[in-house]
Amino acid sequence: MPKFYGYKRCSTSRNAQKWFDDKGISYDFQDLVETPPEKDLLLSWLTKYQDRGLRYFFNTSGQHYRQMGLKDKLPNMTTEEAADLLSKDGKLIKRPLVVDDQHLTCGFKEEVYEQTWK
Repeated sequence: MPKFYGYKRCSTSRNAQKWFDDKGISYDFQDLVETPPEKDLLLSWLTKYQDRGLRYFFNTSGQHYRQMGLKDKLPNMTTEEAADLLSKDGKLIKRPLVVDDQHLTCGFKEEVYEQTWK
């Protein structure tokens, strides 16, 4: 069963949840802001999916991202530094983040979900 890291006040998370619900796919919801994933878990994902780049995991349109000036810092950031930062502030993580043993997606694009989670 996929683990669904989302934020209840985020419309993108709600749309993704609706997609799962409409398809009858079970998932385990975890509030990304209240309980972000642990650093070691994030580090494993950042490493396993490194071909997507660090930016894939960041909520680049979020206030925290902009306030911290991460647009300029991200290109020089190590995977370890990124995992540490994301584990300390769930609002920095692009949501929803959905993961199981074989797949991981950040954000919600219906065509990607159709290919990945169906």
